[in-house]
Amino acid sequence: QWHGLGPERAIGCVVYPATEIVEPGVCRHMDGNAYTLGEPDGARSERAAALSRLLIAAGFRAPVRPRIRDEIWVKLWGNLCFNPISALTHATLAEIGADSGVRRLVEAMMREGQAVGEALGARFRVPLERRLEGAVGVGAHKTSMLQDLERGRPMEIDALVGAVSELGRRAGVATPAIDTVLALIRLRARMAGTYPT
Repeated sequence: QWHGLGPERAIGCVVYPATEIVEPGVCRHMDGNAYTLGEPDGARSERAAALSRLLIAAGFRAPVRPRIRDEIWVKLWGNLCFNPISALTHATLAEIGADSGVRRLVEAMMREGQAVGEALGARFRVPLERRLEGAVGVGAHKTSMLQDLERGRPMEIDALVGAVSELGRRAGVATPAIDTVLALIRLRARMAGTYPT
């Protein structure tokens, strides 16, 4: 699984700040300042601790976690729902959270995503409702997938949604809500000319 760049040369980092691309080369910070760090193998290391101290000194929250893969799943958990739904509807995070029908879809996708992650050994230390509210609380933010769609750029469909669908199949976990949204966002991207046919 590690080709060329071994785990001893990598530190995992889950980036939580929400940003918006205003124009080429200009990003606007919308919310968040957390950068969760961890070694790929779960070991405690001085290099991860040193990087954490540097980020904290610069004003960021930078905890070091022993199970960085769990942290990746927690971030993916929200992204796999909010990103494609926002691109399909052109809604902000707050608008998605305020619509009861769409919110039920988000919850269904999150339950499926959690089941896939847990089948693969991930531990979700944050309750579903708290993760959902954390995303909605960002407010009138356009997800990266919606920003990419609006700019005619390829979207991270397979990395954020397709991967969870595929992992679900491999783990024997049904993902009907995820699969439906995946089919819709792939079609939307093909219609925009940003996804292979």
